[in-house]
Amino acid sequence: MEPRECADPSKETAEETEKWWAMSAVFNRSLVAAERLKAESVECFVPMRHTVRESRGHKHRELVPAVRNLLFVRTSATRITAFKELLPYLQYLIRREGRRGVPIIVPDDQMRDFIRVASTNDARNLYFTPEELDLHRGCRVRIHGGPLDGVVGTFLKVKGARDKRVVVSIDSVMSVAAATIHPDLIEVLEE
Repeated sequence: MEPRECADPSKETAEETEKWWAMSAVFNRSLVAAERLKAESVECFVPMRHTVRESRGHKHRELVPAVRNLLFVRTSATRITAFKELLPYLQYLIRREGRRGVPIIVPDDQMRDFIRVASTNDARNLYFTPEELDLHRGCRVRIHGGPLDGVVGTFLKVKGARDKRVVVSIDSVMSVAAATIHPDLIEVLEE
């Protein structure tokens, strides 16, 4: 019996590499899709925020998706295609390149920072569409210390906040502005 050759991870094909896919789950099914994907051991993330709802005259805080229909899924291209067939309401978010649409794939480091800021579930976090912010007006910064230690973002004044915020952006999808960060914890990065 000949020994089998082990697969070389450096020869992994693009179809098998796990990536963060920006997805839409139409009809407000992002939480349903996330639960189904987690049941299949697929990593996914739905940005959430607290809101106050009134029901039968009583107010209560509820955790709801920050952006309707949005979720991020980390898996390979072959698996995401199979899940799209299984869950017909799951769709790619696309960006235009010429005449064709290309699925949006989020770099790992960008997604890691976005998840760290959005996962704080701080009521002071603000969410923006790409058109609402001009990130070129701010400067690139890194946070040192606190729960967001190591997060890289853009430091700028955003609508709806009195002071400047650190904004972590996912190109063509959305941005989240962290709650106020003490200036001593911010390092300005050279461009």
